[in-house]
Formats: sequence, structure tokens, C-alpha cells
Amino acid sequence: MLSVLLELQRLKRLDRTGWVLRGLQPGAESVGAHTYGVALAAMLLADEVRRRGGEIDVERVLRLALVHDWAETRMGDLPRTASDYFGAAARQRAERAAFDDMVADLGAELGREYSAWHEEYETRASVEARLVKAADVIDLLAQAFVFERAGARELGEFWADVEAREFGLDGVAAEVVSETIRALVAARAALNGQAQG
Repeated sequence: MLSVLLELQRLKRLDRTGWVLRGLQPGAESVGAHTYGVALAAMLLADEVRRRGGEIDVERVLRLALVHDWAETRMGDLPRTASDYFGAAARQRAERAAFDDMVADLGAELGREYSAWHEEYETRASVEARLVKAADVIDLLAQAFVFERAGARELGEFWADVEAREFGLDGVAAEVVSETIRALVAARAALNGQAQG
């Protein structure tokens, strides 16, 4: 277990590449900080879904949120455009192999369990995995908003068509995610209105 724990420490220092590629200073956000943001957003979303009567396994949500970027300890934070060059399937195979190799040090049984959590997230095999993917996007938007509020520009691509994004959720879960994204978009619109006024 210690080797995995120590390896995962890298995520605290690993820059989120997308921000660096868009001119933000290295250190603007680490993968570890993003993972925290995703877990926080996922927990809040899941709790709101439950409050409104929806069924959701919050422990499953949190586990999926916490493991979703572990492969980056070995792969780095590849930007979305990397799939254009490597191909999405090759990238997924490489991430799967990196994740499985890393958790092998936990022993066969526990390694398989963690690999199953990661695979569930990657394939969006459950409502919880789909909610975590929504939380991943919501954390990205929240961070973009914070950067823009502090003066960053040229982050509009992250907001393009986000309200139309489909996460495969329905019912209460879809409502909660949609409301959250709309609130972020409205906050950004208000910010941009203030900046122009």
C-alpha cells in the first residue's frame, strides 16, 4: 500500500496541462487539487440528488471521484487534444495499463477492486460514474470561472456548448447537474457583464 500512496503524492504537484497550454502559470492547478474539486462537487451533487428523493450511492460516488485520475501519476495530464494524435482507444488502453500496473502493488484482490472502480468511471457504467463525470466538468467550469474572475482570458472554449452537454443522466440527477451548470454559466455571464460595464 505504501508504494501506491507515495506514488499518488505526484498528483499534488502535477500541473493540469490544459491551463498551462492556455497561458496560465505553472502551478495554477494541480491534478490533486482538481481531484479534490471533483470529489467535492460529486459529493454536493450526490447529496442534492438524495435530498430530492433520487437514489445514489454516495460512497461509490466518492470512490470513483478519488480514483478517476490516478493513471495520470504515470501518464501525466494529457490534454484532450492528445487523443487526436494517439487515438482515443490507444490512450484508453495506455491509461488502463498504467492504472493496473500501479495498483498491482496493492495485491491481486485489492488491485482488481480499484481497477474495477476506475473502469466503471471510464466506461460510465453506473449513474454514480456518470455523476462523477458531470462533477469533473463542473469542477473544470468552476476553476475556469475563478481564473476568469481573477483576470484570465481566452478560456471561452471550456464554456462552449456546455449547457447542451449530455452525461447520460435522467430524472433528479439530470436536473441537479443541469441546474448547477446553468448557475455557473449565469455567474460567468454576470461576470462578463460587469467586466464590460
